[in-house]
Amino acid sequence: MPTPPLSVSELKTAAANFLEGISGVPISHLFGVTDGKAVGTHVEHEFHKYLSERYAYNAGSSASGIDFPEIDVDLKVTSLGQPQSSCPFRDAGQKVFGLGYHLLVFVYDKADDQTSRTARLKFQHAVFVSAERTGDYQTTRGIRDILGRNGNKDDVLAFLEERNLPLDEVGRDALAERILRRSPNQGFLTISNALQWRLQYGRVISVAGSEDGIEKLIG
Repeated sequence: MPTPPLSVSELKTAAANFLEGISGVPISHLFGVTDGKAVGTHVEHEFHKYLSERYAYNAGSSASGIDFPEIDVDLKVTSLGQPQSSCPFRDAGQKVFGLGYHLLVFVYDKADDQTSRTARLKFQHAVFVSAERTGDYQTTRGIRDILGRNGNKDDVLAFLEERNLPLDEVGRDALAERILRRSPNQGFLTISNALQWRLQYGRVISVAGSEDGIEKLIG
């Protein structure tokens, strides 16, 4: 029987089933590990292994920049204590119009068992954030407020400058024109300016299941 292709809906279902199976399982090589990247790499590797046994898909590469390029989804694994991660910076417009792909966010709480010298990951949340909701919360809210009060290009330009988006004057002008042509959707990430975007997920965790485009898979 041929392996079915991986779709977004099947990825969501598989994520919930995978996390239910892995949550609380003792993992010896993560005992004492405090590096979130090492934990994330372990979870991502196990999830890809789980999926590859059930679905046909091509995993992402450094060139594609996301984990599931065929369905435009990137996987983020983060700790409950500080739910955040980084992602590649493409252009400043991502803060306004979103990253350009969906996010699948796994949030774990790690505990070490001194007796067995193993670590256990308890997955507290899994959230699917649709691409149209991946803009920065305060930036999109401010722009939508300006447009809702009949703001013009000068108002938008002033706001973009106040928000300190990484743009020169020509870039700000082009982004303002784009905003006036199409109002952005309300985003729910907190995105900090850096050479890579720093994404913070506290808000998407708190509103998952109560906002369109932000789906609670577990938790």
